[in-house]
Amino acid sequence: MTVQAQFEAFNKKIYLSHQDSGYKNAAEKDSGKNGILTEIKTQFRQKGYPVIDTFLQGSFAKEVITAIYNKAEDYDIDRAIVISHSTAPADPIAPKQLIRDILLNRSFKAPKIKKPCVTADYQSRKLHIDYTVYTLDDSNQYRLAVGKEGASIHHKEWSISDPHGLISWITSTAEYGQDQLKQRKQFRRLVRYLKRWRDVTFTNEAVRKKIFSIAITVMVKKQYQANLNSDLTALINTISGILQRERYFRQDHNNDSQYRVNVSLPCHSGRDIFNHTINGMSYKGSDLNTGTQFKNQLTSLLKNLKAAAEQTSSAEACKILRDVFGTDFKISQSGGAAVAAGAFPSAGAMGTTQGANQK
Repeated sequence: MTVQAQFEAFNKKIYLSHQDSGYKNAAEKDSGKNGILTEIKTQFRQKGYPVIDTFLQGSFAKEVITAIYNKAEDYDIDRAIVISHSTAPADPIAPKQLIRDILLNRSFKAPKIKKPCVTADYQSRKLHIDYTVYTLDDSNQYRLAVGKEGASIHHKEWSISDPHGLISWITSTAEYGQDQLKQRKQFRRLVRYLKRWRDVTFTNEAVRKKIFSIAITVMVKKQYQANLNSDLTALINTISGILQRERYFRQDHNNDSQYRVNVSLPCHSGRDIFNHTINGMSYKGSDLNTGTQFKNQLTSLLKNLKAAAEQTSSAEACKILRDVFGTDFKISQSGGAAVAAGAFPSAGAMGTTQGANQK
């Protein structure tokens, strides 16, 4: 088999769909007949701010479909709860406290009220769940319940947000030019590959959880360079674009070997995905440990991908890729070239956003 065929087989191996039995079991806890969502709706209505809408976010959002399967990880449910702005409580923490208490009573361990959401792990099933609360006003403006429990008035708010805009931006094909559907499929594959690379590479759970899936998705989307004949080539050129974009990885002014990573949401809120908190104070970008490890490992990944592309044997290329992506990436028995001649773009194209538009 060729390297491209092995990439496609790898994608099928790690791709997690709504039809997966484990996901269906997890979803049943969330939105089944007697699920968490039903109780949230009941208690919110009793408090005077009934739920007017709900939808999935993240990698299981409609048409995003970039979730991956990992035996060691939980199934993630990321659900938005929407209430009317006119009936919402002044304190954005109040509805999050209700959700936290519901999860406590349903065998979730240590549910936490985080700044953007309520999060918890189920005790007896592989289920991680995030509930995000929004308000919606008469002009269709969403506001996100921001703040932790016990936060001062200066650190909690109903913050302007655009959850549907983010989903639309991720799923849009307008910028792809020709072969839009094929390019969207390749974009999704690249995101899945990088998520699996993250899970294999970052063995420290604390760091791994800070390499956010939405950040990977946004970075790949903005720097995506299509090559429909080779996922390896597309991945090399896309990662090159990510690393060449100075706004993503910024050197620390006290130590030029350390970095912070900054990735802004593309919609009008412009919130930094890696925004972190120290002693209750919010800072833009990641902490130095996360940013430095992310950049160094991404640089190493690019080096390995290029080494794979230079192999004259697809079997040898796949050995390198197996080390990068884990054992679900199988070694080809073919002796063919790893990447076809002429697969890489001409000079100058490598750092350009949406290089596919030049085709």
